[in-house]
Amino acid sequence: MNAHGTSKDYVLRVATPADVTAIAQHRVGMFRDMGMLDGYDAAALEAGSHAHLTRALAEGTYRGWLIEYDNVVVAGAGVILRPLLPRPESPDGGEDAEVLNVYTAPAHRRRGLARRLVEHVLSWSRAHGLRRISLHASEEGRPLYEKLGFVPTNEMRREWNTEDA
Repeated sequence: MNAHGTSKDYVLRVATPADVTAIAQHRVGMFRDMGMLDGYDAAALEAGSHAHLTRALAEGTYRGWLIEYDNVVVAGAGVILRPLLPRPESPDGGEDAEVLNVYTAPAHRRRGLARRLVEHVLSWSRAHGLRRISLHASEEGRPLYEKLGFVPTNEMRREWNTEDA
């Protein structure tokens, strides 16, 4: 298949609290690759992500999956579970999920790992009764997400700079 072996050499597994460092590093790598770290402290982002993910993994509000090659984590994805207020399509409320931290190490890209992870996330979400799942797509990731059935929504956002706060 490639210089790294066959697809069966890539093992998908559930993330555990022991994986928090790898997930935090992936998060920094994701933002770096999207060009969003200019002027920001990558070490502070990694430390903050590590602290948040440690709590969220322990509480079960973050669920993650990783792909290993030769016992080294090379790709990952996760979801943050959020309470869903009652709405027309879900009058009892429930939960929805936001997909995040979809990342593949550069040497392992273009091997279908992100697709495999997101397909797994979608399957897991359906099996757990989640009716809605969302994400923020990078330009590079958008074609994959569209192929998997994601569509743009009416979401809007307002942000403040630290000087505005």
